[in-house]
Amino acid sequence: MEFQDFLKYVPKIEKEKLLSVEAHTKMAPLERISSLSNTDYLEKNPKKAAVMMLLYPKDNLVHLALIVRNSYPGIHASQIAFPGGKVEPSDPDLQFTALRETHEEIGVRPDVVEVVKPFSELYIPPSNFLVSPFLGLVHQEIKFIPSPHEVKRVLELPLEQLLDDKIITQVKMSTSYAHNITVPVFNVDKYVVWGATAMMMSELKETIRKVL
Repeated sequence: MEFQDFLKYVPKIEKEKLLSVEAHTKMAPLERISSLSNTDYLEKNPKKAAVMMLLYPKDNLVHLALIVRNSYPGIHASQIAFPGGKVEPSDPDLQFTALRETHEEIGVRPDVVEVVKPFSELYIPPSNFLVSPFLGLVHQEIKFIPSPHEVKRVLELPLEQLLDDKIITQVKMSTSYAHNITVPVFNVDKYVVWGATAMMMSELKETIRKVL
């Protein structure tokens, strides 16, 4: 889809009701589905984080930015994610966190990002994080500057591919909470995107589909 054509749908996306659990469930491992609709995690005082689902033009077509995290000790090492990270004490709000982390991780300045709206927060049990995603737009092509400490590479996913169900498949994997389970994934440039990022992508995908 051409970026200029997509822009006319942005006001509809702003007003569209979020699908939350309904969309998250489509890309959730079976073992996680039952936990998506309860809020028991609030008793665990989860750490807060925010990420940016960034849409922008590349060759005049709408693309979505994802990052491949570097290998390091930790639960989320080497995973595919949205740019973002944990809230710092000096951050005034979650949107600021998402913008700050996007700048730090892939070099996109906050002043060029138009934040469209927040999407549904999502709890990540293995790391006890409550993640708040935001949808952002950049109106010109981006020259990414990945942080050498945090980002191995930036994946640029055409929106048309995200909206095509052929991008979804299932793979067997072992996770931090179960072994040899079947997990729904997005296939993106020879990488598989699963877990929390896939669930957030699912809500973005279904929201955009509803307004087209």
